[in-house]
Amino acid sequence: MIDEAAAPPLVGVIAVEISRGVAASHAGRLLSSLGAETILVEPLEGNPLRREPPFLPPANEASALFAFLAAGKKSVTCDIETPAGRAGLSALLGAADVFIHDLRPDERASLELDEQALRAHYPKLVDVSVLPFGAVGPKAGWQAEEINLIHASGEGFLLPNGLAAELFPDRPPLKVYGHFAEYQGGVVAALGALSALIGRAQGEAESVDVSVQDATLAVGAFALQRFGDGSLEHRRTRSFKYGGVLECADGYVELLTLEERQWRGLVELMGRPDWMFDAALSDALERSRRGAEINRAIRAWALEQQTADVVARAQALGVPMAKYASPAEVLSGPHERARDLFQPVEIPGAGRLPVLSEPFHVDGAALPLKAGPPRLGEHQHMLAARRRRDQATVAAEAS
Repeated sequence: MIDEAAAPPLVGVIAVEISRGVAASHAGRLLSSLGAETILVEPLEGNPLRREPPFLPPANEASALFAFLAAGKKSVTCDIETPAGRAGLSALLGAADVFIHDLRPDERASLELDEQALRAHYPKLVDVSVLPFGAVGPKAGWQAEEINLIHASGEGFLLPNGLAAELFPDRPPLKVYGHFAEYQGGVVAALGALSALIGRAQGEAESVDVSVQDATLAVGAFALQRFGDGSLEHRRTRSFKYGGVLECADGYVELLTLEERQWRGLVELMGRPDWMFDAALSDALERSRRGAEINRAIRAWALEQQTADVVARAQALGVPMAKYASPAEVLSGPHERARDLFQPVEIPGAGRLPVLSEPFHVDGAALPLKAGPPRLGEHQHMLAARRRRDQATVAAEAS
């Protein structure tokens, strides 16, 4: 169960977020989950992610993506193209610790939100920019969608591979479902914000420049390492020599055996068949060379297995194997329940539904979701209150 008494680590931190894409929004979500008060500054028509499918029943008006990304945040509307809107944003930034955004460099300059202006007006504010190709360099002004970022990072060149490539050899390169690259960018941005907050305790605040392309390149570090060694991986050839995705009698599992002890566990799991005791197969390099032959035997055996049973036996033997679970199985899984990964929150237009907190624990406990996604402008009073406070401060200093 969630320990309600344990305060999340970022309690007392205030983050202001201006986001149009998933990367910046995910960074804000991570900080919110860690306890920061995250204020989403939306245009009058609302954050564009509110209009991103898929939509949740019964009204089919609430975006599932926005519901996840904005859970626990607060919403104010502000037209930052106007003097009044910029004054409102200034009031928020004056009280904030972190400013997360995906504003293009030209937008930042025109709005006086570039790094130099922020340093001059808010010397203690951590500035985190999250853009497809970063805020500095020849591609700083480029826009990109998820499919561009997956391929720009090299990951699309490697997909599909393994069983999928064998089953569908004529299919073109794919992108991972959803917003894989942008989520990676959000993680790196959140980590950058945390690092800058730690550094601020020793001196001035810093600016963090995140490129989603760079963040996603890190996922393919092994392929990059191979490229540095002179080997270019490709989706047709990139696969584990044996194992990978296996079809079972009632679904799919994934098998990985990189270590000698894992191979020995696989021998036991498969019932110690005679062919696995071929003396040549005691050598890992020979097993790699005969990977296609080994896989034919493994796949034939797997077709007779039930996923839940074979995964339980594999894990008991130290063989890395897991089932490809359906969304319903993920929500009801004993592992997920034990870790309190999904927590019910109210989603305007959709009712009370389980939403992922975060896929990690802090001090051995799940992070509690403070609330579901906010209604547009639900916390507008915060903006008015901070503007009044700023005006009173200016008046006091003038008198």
